[in-house]
Amino acid sequence: MIGPVAGRLFSADWFSHGEEFPWSTVEIVSISEAIMALGSYPKEHSFSNLIDTLKSEKHEDRKYFSPAKLQDPRYDELPLSIRVLLEAAIRKCDDFYVRKEDVETILDWRRQQGSAEVPFSPARLLLQDFTGIPAMVDLAAMRDAVARQGGDPSQVNPKCPTDLIVDHALQIDFGKCAIQNAPNPGGGDSQATPVKSTPAKPRGCGPQRSCSKGACNDPPSTSAPAAAVQIENTPLLCPFHLQPVFEPEIALKNQEKELIRNRERLQFFKWCSQAFKNVNVVPPDISAVHQVNLEYLCQAVQEHEDFVYPDSVVGTDSHTTMVNGLGILGWGVGGIESEAVMLGQPVTLTLPKVVGCKLLGSVNVLATSIDIVLGITKHLRQAGISGKFVEFFGPGVSQLSAPDRTTIANMCPEYNATVSFFPVDDVTLKHFKQANFSEEKLELVEAYLKAVKLFRSYQDLGEDPHYSEVIEIDLSSIVPHVSGPKRSQDRVEVSNMKKDFLNCLNEKVGFKGFHIPVEKQTTLMPFLHGSREYQLTHGSVVLAALISCTNNCNPSVMLAAGLLAKKAVGAGLSVRPYIQTSLAPGSGMVTHYLSASGVLPYFSQLGFEVVGYGCATCVGNTSPLPEAVVNAIKQGDLVACGVLSGSRHFEGRLCDCVRANYLASPPLVVAYAIAGTVSIDFETEPLGLTPEGKEVYLRDVWPSREEVQHTEENMVISSIFRELREKMKRGNKLWKDLEASEAELFPWDPKSTYIRCPPFFNKLTKELCEPQPMENAHALLFLGDMVTTDHISPAGSIARVSAAAKYLQSKRLTPREFNSYGARRGNDAVMTRGTFASIKLQNRFVGKAGPKTLHVPSGQIMDVFDAAERYQRDGIPLIILAGKKYGSGNSRDWAAKGPYLLGVRAVIAESFEKLHKNHLVAMGIAPLQFLPGQSADSLELSGKEKFSLCIPKDLSPGQEITVKTSTGKTFQVIASFENAVDMVFYKHGGILKFVARNALP
Repeated sequence: MIGPVAGRLFSADWFSHGEEFPWSTVEIVSISEAIMALGSYPKEHSFSNLIDTLKSEKHEDRKYFSPAKLQDPRYDELPLSIRVLLEAAIRKCDDFYVRKEDVETILDWRRQQGSAEVPFSPARLLLQDFTGIPAMVDLAAMRDAVARQGGDPSQVNPKCPTDLIVDHALQIDFGKCAIQNAPNPGGGDSQATPVKSTPAKPRGCGPQRSCSKGACNDPPSTSAPAAAVQIENTPLLCPFHLQPVFEPEIALKNQEKELIRNRERLQFFKWCSQAFKNVNVVPPDISAVHQVNLEYLCQAVQEHEDFVYPDSVVGTDSHTTMVNGLGILGWGVGGIESEAVMLGQPVTLTLPKVVGCKLLGSVNVLATSIDIVLGITKHLRQAGISGKFVEFFGPGVSQLSAPDRTTIANMCPEYNATVSFFPVDDVTLKHFKQANFSEEKLELVEAYLKAVKLFRSYQDLGEDPHYSEVIEIDLSSIVPHVSGPKRSQDRVEVSNMKKDFLNCLNEKVGFKGFHIPVEKQTTLMPFLHGSREYQLTHGSVVLAALISCTNNCNPSVMLAAGLLAKKAVGAGLSVRPYIQTSLAPGSGMVTHYLSASGVLPYFSQLGFEVVGYGCATCVGNTSPLPEAVVNAIKQGDLVACGVLSGSRHFEGRLCDCVRANYLASPPLVVAYAIAGTVSIDFETEPLGLTPEGKEVYLRDVWPSREEVQHTEENMVISSIFRELREKMKRGNKLWKDLEASEAELFPWDPKSTYIRCPPFFNKLTKELCEPQPMENAHALLFLGDMVTTDHISPAGSIARVSAAAKYLQSKRLTPREFNSYGARRGNDAVMTRGTFASIKLQNRFVGKAGPKTLHVPSGQIMDVFDAAERYQRDGIPLIILAGKKYGSGNSRDWAAKGPYLLGVRAVIAESFEKLHKNHLVAMGIAPLQFLPGQSADSLELSGKEKFSLCIPKDLSPGQEITVKTSTGKTFQVIASFENAVDMVFYKHGGILKFVARNALP
């Protein structure tokens, strides 16, 4: 007999699976799943009266749940994103996870928004490898725990279709031109050795020649333009002949290096694809996670047997929100929540307020989609929409292409919205046609979405629903901007960039300032690169990266950058050879259309070589700058700059010595790389000089909107989507040849430094242990405001003097073998030691930035991990004191897992970022909030006191808890739990133990 908790945990994931889900493999673990396995809805389904049949000649056999049959006028007033939540609640209503009251709550959205809790079961789950590997490692460890307690480990499987995309492993080991002995138009030093490969048939320049070794002596071919070249597997082009070389050598070299470096992780992923049912792993070098989601996985409308329903997704990548641009509801969750979704639990969320964003006016001809994104970001961030849905409407929406919409939707985490939703309209349908949806599929999508009123005509004001509030944005007011130098919300008009940067030099150290003395602001530092002398000064660009985030889904901006590069090369301009340039598309599709349009060789001539596919510079995986450049920066104490076309640029993330980092559109990245400085007024100062000494301005090489649109219309066609599908079918040979265990339980290797069985289940018991009061706890850290998950959770490279480095050295690894924190997220020993290891962490115990803290009993300053280990050895519980917005930034599960393994059991802060607070709860860490108006300073806390927390057994959300200190001070804090589900997770010691405990017999 299955109890109510277990029944709810493993109840049926009704009709959330895609067409190809192997239903014959589903384990029957509840009565509702047994009914589901019969292949039809049970007669007792609460809303079986809402089942209807599509009124379509080709789809008469398709059934669906029709909310319109409720005959409730409130449905027509709902925002379309809320209608998706309502449909899922109706379809999933099983009196376990979803009750009739939940359906009524959503239908009563206008009164319940912002307060009521509702469940949402997405159609599918999306994982990327950095955050996916901890989730899969935890599932593997959970299998072990269930087996130890006498349960059946094969029952631990994802119940929701799960796609895991291996895309974040790429590090740039090889860049610039990898072709030996060839002139390097970009000017960079060529140190890479070409990969020797034997293709099935020659594809080189000329009848019998290849450009894979040295420059060809043949004159450039004029027989066929580059745009007419048949593109196969997106190769690089010879910069001399504009013809394909044998292999994309740089990408291959990085890919082979990646396989060697990440073999253990990849073997684990392959084991997951074989051992776990309902898991699909997309191997490395196929595409970035958000691109696979947009180009391959999204269905707009899902089908199972005779039923259809809206496509929806949650994912562990912050770019999951991009699919909202295609009318597919989806958002990012942490690895902890993803594990719950994998096991069939719905996502519980507060019924969101929905901000209607009305777009008016016409797009400025000089503004790119990035400018529009940053313009909308500024408006919405100022509006204070944290935790809300944003839904776009108004006549201006029709001017935005589907790629424009996904670009805008991608950035919603930057203004703290949960989603930015663009309902499907005719523009979206045209995009799906480009994406190779069949005519039958297109007809089904249109017929179903219109039947359930999820299809929009933005010109029809009568279709506008009610919103919580409406914000109007005039698109014609948006002008080109960049963002920085430290935060994405600090936007700077390009026309004001030089003045703003000089102001940053003068300002005191902060979010915008560097406090450089006036007499040192004109410092020039000479250095040798190759055999030539160059000079660096404040504002010099030393790193310019065209990367995947935000841009590869929108061909217009990448094509604009390519056309600018083409014009610049034609004018005789170049990029200084010491600047670290790279082109890391998130998808082979990008390389495909850049090649087909003929602009890729011009990128190459400016030094922007394709280095591979996946997240690279954006997540801190960049190759080192030339030593002479680093020395010049340090000796001159220069504010050197990085410019990138991504969506992340926290201070110090790209490179320790690059203090100013700006987000910019791809054409502006190229422009600043050519200029060699961000301290330039493009209106009055030239980018550079022609060989004849003529000044060339940005306006001379900036492509017109008509040029970009013409190129996009002629090059961005359905073949780019077919290319990805064909690449998915071909797969990755290195992946196919990789050996992996086929055992039911993962064979943990005690010597592995990548994959370790985490200790979360070491003390798992069948019985629930009530939370205990915390007596004489010490503060591990005393932090200020705006501590981000970048400060808490490790990312990027592993510093040689860090606690994680010491651990890896004890395993006889050299610094060259450290790899990155992201690559080692499956090893709790590394990740725990990396927690709070940021060089930018400001701990008030220490007084200067760095990963150090005070061990209060001894008075010693030591690494955070060493102090925590010492506290745990002495049996002392730990808390963290913090200021406002603790845990802001992009979500990371290790930002909660790491502190938990350090021994932290509570965080007392002035306020929390909502998603991170949820993660703390999910790990069994209590989020406690100072009373309004109070803080550690107002209470005169030094942080060195002992803290005793009186946590009652009947603890409830919002309850006040008494904290007593060893100095005799007593104060109250608020238990910042949101609902009863939070309390269940906390009392179980976190969601992992809750899930595992309910899987036991």
